[in-house]
Amino acid sequence: MLHLKNLNKKYGTKKVLDTINVTVDHGSIAVFLGPSGVGKSTLLRVLNNLDELDSGFVLLDGKTLDLKTVNKEHTIGMVFQSFNLFDHLTVLQNVTLALENVLGKNKKEAETIAHKLLKKYGLQEQEKKFPKQLSGGQKQRLALVRILALKPKVICLDEPTSALDPILTTQVANTIEELAQQGYIVLIATHDTMLLEKLSCMIHLMKNGKIIESADSTHYFNKKSEFGQIDAFVRGSK
Repeated sequence: MLHLKNLNKKYGTKKVLDTINVTVDHGSIAVFLGPSGVGKSTLLRVLNNLDELDSGFVLLDGKTLDLKTVNKEHTIGMVFQSFNLFDHLTVLQNVTLALENVLGKNKKEAETIAHKLLKKYGLQEQEKKFPKQLSGGQKQRLALVRILALKPKVICLDEPTSALDPILTTQVANTIEELAQQGYIVLIATHDTMLLEKLSCMIHLMKNGKIIESADSTHYFNKKSEFGQIDAFVRGSK
């Protein structure tokens, strides 16, 4: 279980995270919803030690998580909106690089792990290609495979369906559901209300760095009138 306790973050005088409190079980999905600038991506960046937290703390399975070590220990992994792939490396090399250089796997071990994951996510035929030769959906799956190879407990996805058509959005949603079924804690920052319709998740609507309303997705879609702020955002996004 992941506990986010009283997380606060400022950029200058602007408070971008304001007393964030969230609990997410293993095998569960939490969606941080809202337009650009409300703090949802900053939250994921803080958890991945890409931005420094001002105050608050994080617990994972009952133990305080030192965010300064999450990159070294690969407790939390992040798939960026822009994917951040290595353009000069092949698909296979994008996965094996960290396995060899960070986890100390030899080339054969790293390639065995990579082959298995690439096959699982439908990229086995793309192994010798470079990222620029991939579609947007393929790039996203490659970025996810690269994270999964390091076996994190928490997976963060920043705007995973940005600029994707409805068919690809459905495919991404299915992949996210599969991750949860495998026991991962999945955190998503998004403004895409279409994605909500395809996930079983907790929705946390953010505004000015705060979580202003939360709802279980099933409960929300069954009784939208009970969650006026989430419903207003969803209706306004269509």
